[in-house]
Amino acid sequence: MKRILTFIFLFLSIFIISPVVVHAENAGEIIKKSQEAFFYPGKDMQAKVKMSLISKTGQQRLRELTMLRKNGSGGDQKYFMYFHNPNDVRGTSFLVYKYQGKDDDRWLFIPSINLVNRIAARDSRSSFVGSDFTYEDISGRDIEADTYKYIKEDAIQGKPCHVIESTPKSQTEYTKKVSWIDKVTYIPLKEEYYDIQGSLYKTFTADKVETVNGLPAVTKRTMENIKSGHRTEVVFENISYNVGLNDDVFSERFLRKPPEKWIK
Repeated sequence: MKRILTFIFLFLSIFIISPVVVHAENAGEIIKKSQEAFFYPGKDMQAKVKMSLISKTGQQRLRELTMLRKNGSGGDQKYFMYFHNPNDVRGTSFLVYKYQGKDDDRWLFIPSINLVNRIAARDSRSSFVGSDFTYEDISGRDIEADTYKYIKEDAIQGKPCHVIESTPKSQTEYTKKVSWIDKVTYIPLKEEYYDIQGSLYKTFTADKVETVNGLPAVTKRTMENIKSGHRTEVVFENISYNVGLNDDVFSERFLRKPPEKWIK
């Protein structure tokens, strides 16, 4: 009898318990692949971006910018963003040096006061130029900053997804994030953010995913604050990968006078 019970236990361990354990072990790897697909496609990128800030009553504010991004070694990256419109943010530039395993370097040039402002790492979860996206949402979060758990398999827009729960290791404005990640492209199709009371307060959706230069690209995305009813819709236009950006473009001196070749 003891041998029979042992056999039954082993059988259940293999066919019932094992898949859950495998998912739990692979949750971090799935998140890593998702970040690579979402934030790292190509060696570099150039795109025109239209950002609509929409109030609960439907009032809109439109912001237009150029985004440049270049990948470095070991997961490091550089971002440069230049705002074209509206008048109150025209000429504003944002520069990010993203590092693996340590805090990013971030600079914001504000033309109205002719000031280059260094953005502290602790401000990475603050609003990006008044939108519902944070600075971290734009350039990505350090993968070592969270712990991960595989929740389930699901589908969004008919696409099979991994559902992963991310829990911050240190205090932030959310206590957990749940991500639906496309099993094929590893693009995050949806993310839910929960506050300290366990209530859903913010959602991200990838509203349109297209293939650009053979790579999946989220060309329309939305971040919505559930509690305030405010949302930000972002559309990427004229995306190009592997355009040959050099490191000089991502220098602090170009914050005040950006390279015209790349921001037209």
